[in-house]
Amino acid sequence: MLGRARRSVVVIDSGRPRNRFAPHMHGVLGHDGRPPLELLARGRAEARGYGVEFAEGEVSAVERVAGGFLLRGAHEVLVRRVVVATGLVDELPAIPGLEAMWGTSAVACPYCDGWEVRDRPLGVIATSPMSRNQAQLLRQWTEDLTVFGAVEAGIPKAELRAFAMRGIRVAPPATEVSGRLGAVSVSTAEGEHRVDRLFVGARPRPVDALLSHLGCDTQQTPMGTVVATDDSGRTSVKGVWAVGNVADLKALVPMALGAGVHAATQINISLLEEEIARALASDASRED
Repeated sequence: MLGRARRSVVVIDSGRPRNRFAPHMHGVLGHDGRPPLELLARGRAEARGYGVEFAEGEVSAVERVAGGFLLRGAHEVLVRRVVVATGLVDELPAIPGLEAMWGTSAVACPYCDGWEVRDRPLGVIATSPMSRNQAQLLRQWTEDLTVFGAVEAGIPKAELRAFAMRGIRVAPPATEVSGRLGAVSVSTAEGEHRVDRLFVGARPRPVDALLSHLGCDTQQTPMGTVVATDDSGRTSVKGVWAVGNVADLKALVPMALGAGVHAATQINISLLEEEIARALASDASRED
């Protein structure tokens, strides 16, 4: 959108999107089932058509300087506005075999991946009391659901009773997982369990070091601490926006896309107002 507004834009990308492990994505209108990296490639091609530049690498620091910001790292660039869209990292529980299955046989989001395994045996690896939400939500997709480590994760007894009333089984924590989509084996202290897919209570960690170093305000959410923004992604530091999972841990792909569009329109307006003010100041100085 900023390219279409005839703004000079550079995207510095490390090439590690959160959903790079997934072979396909769902819930993105008009792109259901498309590989996420394919959507990324198509988007880049479209943006280049509007003059947007792309550079590979990482930004190690953002420094406030006269007139804007200096980006340091693989590329040093002087800019007037900064959009941080560095996303988050899913921190997985230390269960042997789980990391290798992440994005295929082991996933996080019922909305993204529940439909494809509806009415099949599913499992939830609980990691905190918040795993209650994941389990109860998944019950909409299947009647055959097992939560591994619910007690150990701190899910309250009242919630465990709700599990029982809705036919959700509780099992000891997973000690190892193996297999593939459709045939996942979960080892516990009481034996082996077979499920079609695992849903994991991964801990989301926003990649927000750049925002922290700039001194952006933060806020507490049920999922953890994130940078505080207004509805357009504007942070407390003038000229800096944060969009996508770095600012909203719950944002799915279409939500992140929408956040980017909203931020772009407001960034363009902020630049426009700055240019109007500069023109008026220049005119006033000539009159003096």
